[in-house]
Amino acid sequence: MALGAALLGFFVITLDALVVNVALPSIRNSLGGGITGLHWVIDGYTLMFAALLLSAGSLTDRLGARRTFAVGLAVFVAASAVCGLAPNLGVLVAARLVQGADAAVSVPSSLALIREAFPDAGKRAKAISVWALGGSVGSAAGPVAGGFLSQVDWRLIFFVNLPVGLIALFLLARTHRSPRSEQARFDWTGQLSAIVAMGALTFGAIKAGADGFTAVQAIVSFALAVVAAVVFVVAQARGPHSMIGLTLLRERTMVVSAAIGFALNVGFYGMIFLLSLYLQQAKGMSAPATGLAFVPMTLLTAFISPTAAWFAARYGPRMPVITGQVAMMAGLILLALVPASGIFLQTSRGGPLS
Repeated sequence: MALGAALLGFFVITLDALVVNVALPSIRNSLGGGITGLHWVIDGYTLMFAALLLSAGSLTDRLGARRTFAVGLAVFVAASAVCGLAPNLGVLVAARLVQGADAAVSVPSSLALIREAFPDAGKRAKAISVWALGGSVGSAAGPVAGGFLSQVDWRLIFFVNLPVGLIALFLLARTHRSPRSEQARFDWTGQLSAIVAMGALTFGAIKAGADGFTAVQAIVSFALAVVAAVVFVVAQARGPHSMIGLTLLRERTMVVSAAIGFALNVGFYGMIFLLSLYLQQAKGMSAPATGLAFVPMTLLTAFISPTAAWFAARYGPRMPVITGQVAMMAGLILLALVPASGIFLQTSRGGPLS
């Protein structure tokens, strides 16, 4: 029961990270807004997801994995319903922010739920592999499902979360209660400064893309991001309940892994966002055809992700990382050869994306 609930929860969370991309032109035609508004539909979700992951572990320890996962998933499902019923772009972005926050709460608690349900290390490793497969399938299905569902009505990409989430909650209700730890503490200064830093950086980047890096709002946002980042670092260095041990930054392996993960996610998710718009707005492809264009990539992702641990155990961790980075760089170089100027020309000339 615990594994099924965790798997379904992780599935809808990863699905929602990608399912919206292909539906962006349909959302724009329905609710209005330009490229900046579309950015926030995507970035609002990932922003809250990234920022709140820092303290989600402490929340899970304090409330218990079962209760935290239940609350996070229930609110995520409710926010999905609001997304599907959104009358304007502002409500949609606000609901996406809530979705991202609840996704951040649900992912660590789902892993903790698996740890409690499978005390044996061997069985737990297999259970985590199955859990990861749910995320891989969600990522693989995202663009394709977004393309076909938005052809009928873009709101269906959010309503599909309701039955899956309710089944997960039904399974969760039949699991044992989780232990709670009153010793868990929150780093409020670190968490709030992290949200401000990431939010200001995201706002500044989007504003700079729309109005240029000399725009006053972009400059102020970047300055605020720097100040908040300094506050965060000080809180982690001197705070009594810091979320991140700064000594980790002295570890070469940690720094290199974080840099690779950052580059991978920027390239992967940024590529899907731009290509989804380019193929539909500049090339005139339909939403289903655009979704199908991502099938080779998403199928490889779904296949390779569960087997990565096996390759790492057999050949060492460096080989999968190096191979993956080389493949990513080769793919991005090939994409750079595609004449993608059409999407930017349409944006600058007041076309479909402006």
